[in-house]
Amino acid sequence: METPKNEKFRDSIGTIDSEGKRAWVFPKQPKGKLYNYRSYVSYALLLFLLSAPFIKINGNQFLLFNVLERKFNVFGFPFWPQDFHLVVISMIIGVVFVTLFTVVFGRVFCGWICPQTIFLEMVFRKIEYWIEGDRGKQIRLAKQPWNAEKIRKKVLKWFVFFLISFGIANVFLAYIIGSDELLLYISNGPANHVSIFIALLIFTGVFYFVFAWFREQVCIIACPYGRLQGVLLDNQSVVVAYDYKRGEKEKGRAKFNKKEDRIASGKGDCIDCKQCVHVCPTGIDIRNGTQLECVNCTACIDECDTMMENIGYPKGLIRFASIENIEKKSPFKFTARMKGYAAVLVILFGVLTGMLFLRNDVEAKVFRLPGQLYERKADGIISNVYSFKIVNKTTEEINNIHYELLSHKGKIEIVTHQDFTIPKQGMAEGSLFIELHQSQLKKDRVKLKIGVYSKNKLIETTTTNFLGPRKFW
Repeated sequence: METPKNEKFRDSIGTIDSEGKRAWVFPKQPKGKLYNYRSYVSYALLLFLLSAPFIKINGNQFLLFNVLERKFNVFGFPFWPQDFHLVVISMIIGVVFVTLFTVVFGRVFCGWICPQTIFLEMVFRKIEYWIEGDRGKQIRLAKQPWNAEKIRKKVLKWFVFFLISFGIANVFLAYIIGSDELLLYISNGPANHVSIFIALLIFTGVFYFVFAWFREQVCIIACPYGRLQGVLLDNQSVVVAYDYKRGEKEKGRAKFNKKEDRIASGKGDCIDCKQCVHVCPTGIDIRNGTQLECVNCTACIDECDTMMENIGYPKGLIRFASIENIEKKSPFKFTARMKGYAAVLVILFGVLTGMLFLRNDVEAKVFRLPGQLYERKADGIISNVYSFKIVNKTTEEINNIHYELLSHKGKIEIVTHQDFTIPKQGMAEGSLFIELHQSQLKKDRVKLKIGVYSKNKLIETTTTNFLGPRKFW
């Protein structure tokens, strides 16, 4: 079936021309109240993003995602592989939150909070405006031959982009290996850490490719969020929308003529200046309706409000609104679907909070050695051999560690030495023997409860199975 003429824009994405080639976007430099607000938010998030790996809380890096050594810090709290269930619940909460946020506000996250958009619009594009000028100058520069002016501006821009990409790569690496390690490598010089330096250059190349060339294609092609919003949005979702009722009216949009009585002519308030198109960072026409390319950056709102103010028309032709609001002037309603997502989110937050309070700073496990049977000793003593692991999640070492049986009378002997120390944010492991008198064995397998003590203070409990001779009476 042939696509209707007014819907043909949906046959391809906004950055691909009719021949299937890349249509380079030269957005006009945005200005306005919302852009100022977005700038404040972006600068605050940039400050947080660049400083988080270098902030320490109780000796812990504020944010650390060391996948290689399986060390993770979130807001200064260390998490170990044993806490993976907390990570899973946190990820589920993130997905539900983004889903709820999208159902209510559309793709605002992409335009205001996403690091890709923040770096591209608030760092790299601003440098581009500074070196090459605004939209018109950039288009003329792209079309002109490679003369001295073009080479000078392009090389300067690419060099600055590379330096910023290199800086971002260093910060990114600090999130992975730790800021202390990164600073140590920097002070020692790249010659002493060739593999790390190569990884750094690879990260730099990726960031440079994304921000110097791939750009808005990340949001349109690579990121699945644009497709996701098409499933999640409904008529009640508040998105950046064009009020076609007011903009088109009976006769449609038309160029502005100050001598014309526009109300009597039946023409809409849209003067077809195309400024909302020129300022769009993904190259779409918001007047065509909600599109997956739109990241709700609000640049078109500022530009349209400026034009409306210049010609004496009311602002808000493009604004945050739902389809219900535009078509029926209906106020926003918190729908049943939104309430459902919100309820799930509250429940998950409650579960995560409870688990965080129940989370121990020390975690101990005692395992029977596989394939080992019990051993009979003199005077009716039965012995089992075990391996143990103790994880210290705190930033202080724990001294004078020993085990005691809590559920039965017996003896625990550690193979190396009775008392030992667990290093800070480290692990201690070894082997031990547990001995019980056979009179305490009611069956061939009993569960033992073991206490882990630091000096005389109980800091953790764990359980394990003890094997003995099978009884036939």
